[in-house]
Amino acid sequence: MPQRPPEVTPEIVKRDITEEQLAAYLASPQLAVDTETLGLNTVRDRLCVVQLCDRAGRATLVQILKEQIDPQVPLAGRAPRLQRLLEAPGVLKVFHFARFDVAALRHYLGIDVTPLYCTRTASKLIRTYTERHGLKDVVLELLDIELDKAARNTDWASPDLKPEQVRYAISDVTLLLPLMDRLEPLLEREGRGELARACFRAIPVLARLDVLGYQGLFEH
Repeated sequence: MPQRPPEVTPEIVKRDITEEQLAAYLASPQLAVDTETLGLNTVRDRLCVVQLCDRAGRATLVQILKEQIDPQVPLAGRAPRLQRLLEAPGVLKVFHFARFDVAALRHYLGIDVTPLYCTRTASKLIRTYTERHGLKDVVLELLDIELDKAARNTDWASPDLKPEQVRYAISDVTLLLPLMDRLEPLLEREGRGELARACFRAIPVLARLDVLGYQGLFEH
């Protein structure tokens, strides 16, 4: 019978991480990252929440405020500590479907995420026996954990997030590092590790093209 996600209580902050959180996360070689937005159109549907979790289970939920991402506010000053963390070359940032999250972080906070790892991309490279690469499906197969996605389609811009929203947001991000640990040996077993790393390096470019509205750029 599948297990439940680990019970993790995050620190909830507004606008940016604290200096203490920044120092702690910079000391970690890998960091799981996720985002919540008002929808799936990056330019229209603003960034609302950024979730973080390290190997020690230190979890943070950062609420991004509407006035914080006003066009009159310079990108570089919107979340400077979070920007420093997500651009730190010594910390590998791990996402699921990084292309979407990286686009939102760049468009709304001016953050150029590097280096990064995408568990969805890794799954699609190695789990070629299935078309089911959503986080719920990959986690169920590789970690035997069942995620509850009921709170996915809710109002993430609310200043007072409901307990079920917090649980949902943090449960996803707490599983990304263990999931990477399961995917990596599979990629190496099939000789696709370097191909995966090349794909990860291309993701920021694809994310920029998405925000700019380019579609089918590489098609004939």
